[in-house]
Amino acid sequence: MSLRIRDADPADAALLAQWAAAMAQETEGRALVPATVLAGVQAGIADPARARYFVAMEEAVAGGRETITAPVGTLMLTREWSDWRNGDWWWIQSVYVEPGYRRQGVLRALYRHVEQLARDTRGVVGLRLYVEHGNAIAQRTYAALGMRDAGYRIFESGFDG
Repeated sequence: MSLRIRDADPADAALLAQWAAAMAQETEGRALVPATVLAGVQAGIADPARARYFVAMEEAVAGGRETITAPVGTLMLTREWSDWRNGDWWWIQSVYVEPGYRRQGVLRALYRHVEQLARDTRGVVGLRLYVEHGNAIAQRTYAALGMRDAGYRIFESGFDG
């Protein structure tokens, strides 16, 4: 399989929102409100200071001439300022790979792409992500990419509405 990673654009918003909802259902058993997720993805795509989305595209040549591309996975980056390090952590979020393309290198390609961008961007101190405690498959996948448990727990106080 040949993969190309590209920045998302506004035309991708509906698919990325669909994938975000599917990921939430699969990993956390959460049903998200489609209109809210779509608005969130659209806002993220429109404002790179909020988020940056990447799409993995499968590329195949048909008939020896025509290149057919299809989106097969995505991830989103956000930033967190670290005064301890005087730089930004890039957080990997909203990771999703189409079920038929899992375990075929799609996430690895997305990860390596953003890892290289991070290394090439002045002031980025590293990559982080969070994963559900019980999601052992994802934990093994991230460990295989060279990530490690940072030893933190995440606490939150959500505000409904």
